[in-house]
Amino acid sequence: MMELIAVAIITILAVISPGADFAMVTRNSYLYGRRAGLLAAAGIALGVQVHVTYTIMGIGFVISHSEFIFSAIKIVGAVYLIYVGYKTFFTKIRLNIDLSSSVSLSPMGALRTGFLTNALNPKTTLFVVSTYTQVVSPETSLSLQIAYGLFMSFAHWAWFSLVALFFSHATLREIMLSKQIVLNKTIGGVLMGLGVSLALSPMISG
Repeated sequence: MMELIAVAIITILAVISPGADFAMVTRNSYLYGRRAGLLAAAGIALGVQVHVTYTIMGIGFVISHSEFIFSAIKIVGAVYLIYVGYKTFFTKIRLNIDLSSSVSLSPMGALRTGFLTNALNPKTTLFVVSTYTQVVSPETSLSLQIAYGLFMSFAHWAWFSLVALFFSHATLREIMLSKQIVLNKTIGGVLMGLGVSLALSPMISG
C-alpha cells in the first residue's frame, strides 16, 4: 500500500509539473482545436509506455548508468523541441478567427507530436526509471509493475486531456487566436528554451 501511494504521489507531481508536454498540448489545442489537443494528450500517454516498457525489461537500469546512452536520448529530445519551437516561433500562418474554418492538423500528426514529445523526453526517462528503481520493490509482481505503468499513462492522459479541453474552449480559443502572433512566439520560445536548457543540462554520472 505504501508503495502504491508513493508511486501515485510521484506520478501526479510529475504530471502537473509544467514542461514541454504542457506547451505542446496547449499549442495543438489553441491552434488546431480540441481533437488535436486530445490526440496530443493520448500521444503523451503512449510515450510514457515507451519508458515503462524498457524499464520493466531492465534497459532502464542500463540507461540510468550509461552517460552515453542517456546523453544521446537527451540530445535527440532537445533537437526535437528546438525544431518544433522554431517552427512555431517563426510560423507565417495566421489562422482564421472563424473557428469552423481554421487550419487543421491530421490526427496522426497530432498524435505524433504528443508521442515524440514524451518518448524523447529525458525527464520522463528519469521519472519512470527512478520510480521503478527507487520506489518499486524488486519483489513487486510483474502484473503490479505493469499496472503502475498503466496508471502513469492514465494520469498523463487525464491531466493533458483536461488541458486540451480548457485551451480549446471556443471563447478562450478565439481570444488566444486573436493574439496568436504573440502566443506563437511565446510558446515557440518556451519550447526552444526547454530544448536548449535540456541540451546544456549536466550529464548523469556513469
